[in-house]
Amino acid sequence: MINKIKGTYDILPDEVAKWQEIEDSIQNVSKLFNFKEIRTPIFEYSELFHRGVGETTDIVKKETYDFKDRGDRSVTLRPEGTASVVRSVIENKLYASANQPLKLYYQGPMFRYERPQKGRYRQFRQFGAEALGSNSPLIDAEIINYAATFLEALRIKNITIKINSLGDALSKEQYKRKLQEYLEPNIEELCSDCNRRYKENPLRVLDCKVDKDNPILKEAPKPLDYLTEEAKYHFEQVIEALDAIGLNYVIDKSLVRGLDYYTHTVFEIDANNMESLGAQATLVGGGRYNNLVESLDGPDIPAVGFAFGMERLLLALESVDKPVVDPFIHCFMIALGDEVQGDALRIVNDLRHGGLTCDYDFFNKNLKGKFKQAERLNPMFLLIYGEEEAKDMVVNVKDTRNGVQETIPLANLYHYIVSHINTQGSSCSGNCSDCDEC
Repeated sequence: MINKIKGTYDILPDEVAKWQEIEDSIQNVSKLFNFKEIRTPIFEYSELFHRGVGETTDIVKKETYDFKDRGDRSVTLRPEGTASVVRSVIENKLYASANQPLKLYYQGPMFRYERPQKGRYRQFRQFGAEALGSNSPLIDAEIINYAATFLEALRIKNITIKINSLGDALSKEQYKRKLQEYLEPNIEELCSDCNRRYKENPLRVLDCKVDKDNPILKEAPKPLDYLTEEAKYHFEQVIEALDAIGLNYVIDKSLVRGLDYYTHTVFEIDANNMESLGAQATLVGGGRYNNLVESLDGPDIPAVGFAFGMERLLLALESVDKPVVDPFIHCFMIALGDEVQGDALRIVNDLRHGGLTCDYDFFNKNLKGKFKQAERLNPMFLLIYGEEEAKDMVVNVKDTRNGVQETIPLANLYHYIVSHINTQGSSCSGNCSDCDEC
């Protein structure tokens, strides 16, 4: 037997509904914030991620899936979404669009070769958003609000928004020098990764999971203390905007992000008191990256964005109380006799075109078997159709919720079912064209 590759997983039919709930919320909330979907290739030239994400990041050094294609070109399965979106914006000249800022979102599979663990896989899905073209602090607040609103749509309300600023390029350079000077005398006391990072990418030392409680890191200089006046003003304006829309947040002076391209605002949102997430409570991270577009040979365009790991969202939803709804279909057709099979299929097809979820006995079972199959599918209505019903152009309709059975003319069948869907306290999950509840 051939098994799935380590670090991947199957989404089985019974689990798909959970994913669809997240995907529906992505589309609905993105529409509220006027973000448009963009879809990019799953693999790109390796140079894109080496230049975009950063040669010194753990993602590029340790985790990318790199290979040579048949044309001897270096190709990488995308480890994150931002670099691909920026490449597409540059290549397709979307930055010249009349609608600015350019507000885009994406969702899809990403690939990183890391140790699989709860909520983290080698093939995983991300939902991310990017706003390009505006340097306004208001768009930073907009992105954070967008992420928080999405979590609220999923009923994940007990959250903590953590925010910090890395400053502009000059701020970062000043801070990196100061941090290296601080770390150098004690670097041997930190883990091997920190020893490597402190010269290549010293900000990543502050993000170390091994030494996160080490006093050396806790007492390290903080980026906020080295902001230029311009960077300080930008951060103050972001804070004022968050206050204006009523978002609660904490300023976390130690917060950094692991990718080289971040400047100015960085943020994370943690879920509070969710046992299903374990020790890692962060659901989304993001920030501003004003230099990335230009570094990939595009124009000098500022940008800000975020990314969710969707598997982490699924874990978080395990801790959310929500009403239990038994899966159901609207109608199950029981056709009595071979002579009426064609007519019965036509009736089912007409109901489906009206937005009703319907199924049929495709095994030609006996009557008892048909009723057993119907019971497993949990239909709201049983449709019983035989030769007598065909002659009289009617259908016997049984409401399974109250046991009431009526004979309904074929011409009135659809309207009868739609008008009775929301009786007995049941809620419609269909998209019925004539139903006032939909």
